[in-house]
Amino acid sequence: MLLSVVAVLLAGGVAAGSLWAGGGGNAPEPETGPKIRQVAVVKTDMSGVREMEGTLGYDSVRTIRGAGEGVVTWLPKQGATVTRGEQLYRVDERPTVVFYGSTPLYRRLDTPGSVGRDIRVVADNLKAAGYDIGQQPAVGTVVQQRAPVDQQTSADAGPPTATGADRETAEPGSGPPPSAQGDDAGQETGAGQPAEDRTGAGQSSTPARQAKVKEGDGVLTESLMAAIKRWQKSVDIEPTGILESSDVVVTRSAVRVSDVSAQTGDAAANDLLSVSATTKSVRIPVETLDLGTIKAGQKVTVILPDGTETGGEVATIGTTIKANQEGESGAGVPKINVTVSVDDAEAVKDIDAAPVQARFEGETRKGVLAVPVGALLALREGGYAVRLAEGRAAEGRSTGGRLVPVDTGMFARGLVEISGEGVAEGMKVEATA
Repeated sequence: MLLSVVAVLLAGGVAAGSLWAGGGGNAPEPETGPKIRQVAVVKTDMSGVREMEGTLGYDSVRTIRGAGEGVVTWLPKQGATVTRGEQLYRVDERPTVVFYGSTPLYRRLDTPGSVGRDIRVVADNLKAAGYDIGQQPAVGTVVQQRAPVDQQTSADAGPPTATGADRETAEPGSGPPPSAQGDDAGQETGAGQPAEDRTGAGQSSTPARQAKVKEGDGVLTESLMAAIKRWQKSVDIEPTGILESSDVVVTRSAVRVSDVSAQTGDAAANDLLSVSATTKSVRIPVETLDLGTIKAGQKVTVILPDGTETGGEVATIGTTIKANQEGESGAGVPKINVTVSVDDAEAVKDIDAAPVQARFEGETRKGVLAVPVGALLALREGGYAVRLAEGRAAEGRSTGGRLVPVDTGMFARGLVEISGEGVAEGMKVEATA
């Protein structure tokens, strides 16, 4: 990264007439070129502090789209905070409620013995809300999946069957062990036969299945379905024990309503509103060449629009490279978003969104020798040198003094740390004006 910075600075004209094959000698002065001035090598403290522009706002904005048919009958106000168990919106007066987790409800939960991470979300949230969900089968347990509840209800209306009593007493998460299922355990019953009703009149035509509980899975047991019924009654949903995918919106934590795009009376199957996390952070588009100076956990000072400062630190460094659009600062330059968390939420409580400055604390070097970056000359064989100022530069042009090879260190605020044989504090060198 540092070499690239130097290359940009040298592109202004210094390098054009000052590339040398060795560490000494003179050459004819170019007719035109940048103005030259004499500067002294100084001993100073250098710091890698940098300031960049960013935007303060709420984290993780997400658009919520309604599912299924129906009409929107209630929406929250912009700026409202919605926590676990609270309704986010209503369709046909049926509430859609917030649950916490990482897996959305992607199916209708109506089949006892179903296994999945979405069921774990339901179980965890009902348990957190104080509902008794019973014992969940352990990882590695093989469970028997029974017919969906709707089909069981139909079967109950028909003539009794030999399996009716079992259906009333068996826990869906405690089906017969694999050894009791014959050689076809873990597969559909009646293997090799058509999938029509093979169990007798009034019974489900859905083949029985088995599933093994994996890490992170939940099981739709009778106890959990009973808890769902009790919860449904408390939130004014018909207590069927069946959850529709539209009954729940899964978020990682409490959300803030950042925008409401629908109105009551609109069709539900559209974008309804946008939500975000309730915490704020600063998003900073950083040029890819500057990423080498930024580390996760690095301390940052956030300068607010009124000039006050608050602390923060680098929370995440993105992995997607984007070029700014036309009209933006540094259009076309590859950049990556860096997110800075804010230590003191109270300091930004009255700001929903605003441009801010982020000051990145960097390495500090004490008592080093430094010159302006414009004093560096790139050598053909690689590396850099400075040109000694022999006498006074005439008319702002180089005096053609001797080149002294140098090693470079930290770059900060237009200065570069240098070292090397013969480099000393106070020596005069040439630099671009």
